[in-house]
Amino acid sequence: MPLPERTADDPSTVSGLLHFDPAEVRGKFDREPFRIAHRLSDHPLLQLPRIVELARSLPESSVEYNSGDLQIGQDPLSTPRTGLGVEETLRRIEECQSWMVLKFIESDPEYRQLLDACLDQIQPAIEPVRPGMHRRRAFIFVSSPGATTPFHADFEHNFLLQIRGEKFMHVWDGGDPAVMDEVQRERVVCGGQRNLPYRDELASKAWRFILNPGDGLQVPFSSPHWVRVGSQVSVSLSITFTSRHGSRLRALHETNATLRGRGYAPRPVGQSALLDTLKFGAYRVATRLQRLRAGGRDQEPDRY
Repeated sequence: MPLPERTADDPSTVSGLLHFDPAEVRGKFDREPFRIAHRLSDHPLLQLPRIVELARSLPESSVEYNSGDLQIGQDPLSTPRTGLGVEETLRRIEECQSWMVLKFIESDPEYRQLLDACLDQIQPAIEPVRPGMHRRRAFIFVSSPGATTPFHADFEHNFLLQIRGEKFMHVWDGGDPAVMDEVQRERVVCGGQRNLPYRDELASKAWRFILNPGDGLQVPFSSPHWVRVGSQVSVSLSITFTSRHGSRLRALHETNATLRGRGYAPRPVGQSALLDTLKFGAYRVATRLQRLRAGGRDQEPDRY
């Protein structure tokens, strides 16, 4: 997607970091994936030398990496490692056939400022559709040529911004039970493995995108997807958040998982507005009681 010239009265380019059509955001957000553009490809925070510094500063739990030579439907229990450390992986990323993600990089003040600048710009277009933006997070993905990110789902709203190299994205409707069933949803929401089983017959249902530097893609909440890198090293920035609607969905899936674990067969989320309302009310009461019993005061912001 080429980046159009900016005009002084263009509401989408206030900060100069992102370019998008506000009407398209309002019409498509959280319904289907859509493209945006950005001006971050040359940003100093997103170049490999600075990313190496960032990796050194993050806790071990915030750096995940493994071989990039994976199957689309990779069994997470058999994901191979390369035997390299974090810094060596980044230094040798062109040749070591690896995949890496630096998580929760907003813990660094400079990256937090970058995250907020992007989301502050696009939030006014999103708010009428999915109000209550919170839990802002940012991730950097660094991948060797040809690396594959297996078929998986993330329960968050995501803008993936391509910084370097080329990515081939395949995205599915997160509400299609033939792609991801209720038990799989509950497992991911409750902190289980995010990888999903893949079947070749799903291919015809996917949206397909090619992302180059300057391109961005909005991946709707819970939409399953898999990614393959092109012939060069890939660097991507993922900026994510949750909405009140997203938090409510997560709460309902957690509640259904609890009921299922106790031997019940709960009604799938979205099939009964009344049951969803009752389950959501019970969830809110239960979580507040847990906080009080743990000795904390019930002062968390109402995200619903």
